[in-house]
Amino acid sequence: MNSSHAQSLPAEGRKAWVLAVTSGKGGVGKTFVSANLAAALAKRGHKVLVLDADLGLANLDVVLNLFPKITLHDVFTGKATLDEAVLAAPGGFSVLLAGSGLVEYSRLTPEVRDKFQAAVASLVPRYDYVLLDTGAGISDVVLYAVSLADEVLVVATPEPTSLTDAYATIKVLATQQRRRTLRLVVNQVARPGDGKSIAQQLQNVVDRFVSTPAGDAVKLSHVGDIPLDPSVREAVQRRQLLLEVLPGSAAAQGVKSVAAKVDTPSDRP
Repeated sequence: MNSSHAQSLPAEGRKAWVLAVTSGKGGVGKTFVSANLAAALAKRGHKVLVLDADLGLANLDVVLNLFPKITLHDVFTGKATLDEAVLAAPGGFSVLLAGSGLVEYSRLTPEVRDKFQAAVASLVPRYDYVLLDTGAGISDVVLYAVSLADEVLVVATPEPTSLTDAYATIKVLATQQRRRTLRLVVNQVARPGDGKSIAQQLQNVVDRFVSTPAGDAVKLSHVGDIPLDPSVREAVQRRQLLLEVLPGSAAAQGVKSVAAKVDTPSDRP
């Protein structure tokens, strides 16, 4: 993790595990995964914050049905403090929302870089987990947000376009950020076991064509699948967390299983 994180640690030594939730393409349920994974980790007794790192097209507020008066934009412009911008979300975790349509933050200027890093560094001592809900793709802003994380969770679906874009993301993170291990969750899986075979297919391609600049192999750690489930659309349309309104649904069980894997320190790189 960045040295600036360590400098901001208080005496008690709490230090959040920073997890970037990213994807190659949009529309794969990345924000749904971020929000419900946060709720599942909170239910496991952790203090969790989701930071909306999609600075240009943020939609975490829509998923959670929140109407923030203060956003990351206000923090960046000095109109509000970080403490004022952090909100309690349904599901027992905290959120820091970006506010959508911020064209000036869709490019990575030195100012955006510095302010973003300062925000993350300030939050790290206060939580057990900080999830960065990034934008889709491999823009400079997305890659910078991911660079601040201890670990990356790539969300993909079985669609060929999603897998192609997930592969492109994995390749960029391996070559530019020298990441040797990335976690993978397969969303919208039609049948049990499909996610495992998809993860293996991706791993086979990565083994053939991707390595770090030092020549290290890149390992995909498949942390689970979330089944294709009509409950998800129902919860999203109601602007409610699936884990709150339909906790017994197949997709909610899938998210809980992913949370249990993510929350296993011995499995960490």
